[in-house]
Amino acid sequence: MTEQPEVHLFTDGGCSGNPGPGGWAYLLRHPASEKQLEGSGGEPETTNNRMELMGVIEGLTSLKKPTHVELFTDSVYVGKGMSEWMPKWKANGWKRKEGKRLEERRPLATA
Repeated sequence: MTEQPEVHLFTDGGCSGNPGPGGWAYLLRHPASEKQLEGSGGEPETTNNRMELMGVIEGLTSLKKPTHVELFTDSVYVGKGMSEWMPKWKANGWKRKEGKRLEERRPLATA
């Protein structure tokens, strides 16, 4: 059995105003070879949490094969999502505490 390669994924995201113009970035580093891959992007109208998530999503999407990933983030939202909320969602059949499936969205408040 072949062991998966290990990489470190450093991510960040933010915006000016919330919502407002925002950006995300990632740095993917292979510790054994010190090779690195970087990516970044942005949107004219977004939220801080969305940009934090996009850094992670884009970093993971850049992987070409199954890989063990150690994630480094300063985002409480991303950190809690992965370490606290996701295990509970999985155990609960990907449902919120109200019984709705996670992909079901509540309507946004209108001004």
